[in-house]
Amino acid sequence: MSNKLFMGFLGVAVLSACVSPADYETTPVTVNSPKGPVVCQLYTKQQVLWDRAVSVPTGMTVKEGDQICIAEGQRQKAS
Repeated sequence: MSNKLFMGFLGVAVLSACVSPADYETTPVTVNSPKGPVVCQLYTKQQVLWDRAVSVPTGMTVKEGDQICIAEGQRQKAS
């Protein structure tokens, strides 16, 4: 049984290595927010879940920056 479990984990690991967000990166964009500019790493227009902040202004959390970047990805996806 443990051999099957190991093979299952190995299969998942191999398949997950096939899809890397880095393969879908676009040129970073800067989004102006009330707290200052946020530099966003966006990915394909079909995939906004990976969109994230790579630089946030002082006084902003990374989570806030990520939310701004996901919103920008959604905006670009809709256009």
